[in-house]
Amino acid sequence: METLAKRSQPRVPLCDAIDSLILRIGQVVMWVNLLLVAIIILQVTLRYGFGSGHPMIEELQWHLYAVGVMFGLSYAQTTDSHVRVDVLAMRLSENAVRRWEIFGILVFLLPFLWVVFYHSLDFVADSWRTNERSDAPLGLPWRWAIKAVIPVSFALLAAAAVSRLIRDVVALSRGAR
Repeated sequence: METLAKRSQPRVPLCDAIDSLILRIGQVVMWVNLLLVAIIILQVTLRYGFGSGHPMIEELQWHLYAVGVMFGLSYAQTTDSHVRVDVLAMRLSENAVRRWEIFGILVFLLPFLWVVFYHSLDFVADSWRTNERSDAPLGLPWRWAIKAVIPVSFALLAAAAVSRLIRDVVALSRGAR
């Protein structure tokens, strides 16, 4: 039996627009990984080749990694390429899998996303208000900018989850198998 990732999703114009936006953002953000690799190579070369690393470059590495991972979450949800346990789904009907997916989104995913999003707003606002910067004297300024990725990426992930939720509800209402 096919896994959920291989099952067809109904066309829903609103969901298509949300998914298209998330995919475009994901395709832009994926280039951050190429930049990240180049910066890691630079840092390793400076540290081990010339005996002098730089705190700003090291911090930039984890900032770029964070951007890639955080925005990659919504991309993975949209493309259904995230890790899941298909052992059970393989034994269920498509409608049962869709109901289980709806349950998981409503009971687990959306409440979790709301809590993180809501609490990250104050986290980012306090960082911005104090113009938080790195603790390292030669570190990156504007730490609030990287912290701002949290609510933005979780809002995109919530949009991806809602899109999936709508598609599953529409598929169930249409009697998709």
